[in-house]
Amino acid sequence: MTRQELIQQIKQKRSFLCVGLDTDPKKMPQCVFDLHDPVFEFNKAIIDATAPYCVAYKPNLAFYEAYGLRGMESFVKTIEYLKAEHPHHLIIADAKRGDIGNTSQMYARTFFEEYDVDALTVAPYMGEDSVTPFLQYEGKWVVLLALTSNKGSHDFQLFEDKDGQRLFEKVLTKSQEWGNDENMMYVVGATQGRMFEDIRRVAPTHFLLVPGVGAQGGSLQEVCKYGMNKDCGLLVNSSRSIIYASSDDHFAEVAGNKARELQQEMSVELERLW
Repeated sequence: MTRQELIQQIKQKRSFLCVGLDTDPKKMPQCVFDLHDPVFEFNKAIIDATAPYCVAYKPNLAFYEAYGLRGMESFVKTIEYLKAEHPHHLIIADAKRGDIGNTSQMYARTFFEEYDVDALTVAPYMGEDSVTPFLQYEGKWVVLLALTSNKGSHDFQLFEDKDGQRLFEKVLTKSQEWGNDENMMYVVGATQGRMFEDIRRVAPTHFLLVPGVGAQGGSLQEVCKYGMNKDCGLLVNSSRSIIYASSDDHFAEVAGNKARELQQEMSVELERLW
């Protein structure tokens, strides 16, 4: 999915919602456990219910790798289902890969050739040669960790050098030598509030993947106020508050309603933009 295609989907759906598929069997409703592949069937039901209201899905690899081959089979089936039945949604594999060059090449091959996802989250800590192998795939996106929503983000990401530049700003500045706003996004946590202003000073045109709205307490309105650009420039992710909104037999319907509520809020924000 190209940048222009993504923007077109946002305009068409009046939404910049990304639904996180952090699928945990311990939190799934009992009704799906009678099915052959409960994780996939849960995902399928969530996807079908939320697809009209979102433009992207973000399966978190940790929730599939934790169950070995069985979990990865559920992941692969989820990707295949999305590509077959909902092909106009961006698929982001949240795997946070990044290693020395030849290892990153293999990670890139795994996700962009074998699984054929549209985007992959990547950790920038090891520098250029750990990131650029992911940028060699035309039409694919690297989603680079910049300023995350977790409490520990302050341990390193706000560290200032002698010139007063913070580490996350260094990541934003340096990485723009490797990629551009057609193939690179940044992860910025919704709980960072007005820090989005600092992000936009350094990366005014890039899309930002924004986790933390919903269960983590981030404010959609605050994210939009400080982080939205002329192309929207945001993909706001919500996981737990949508997919685990109900634990009964009507879980998918409730998830769809939660996604629609967020889409309606996003539509209001987009009205101010377009």
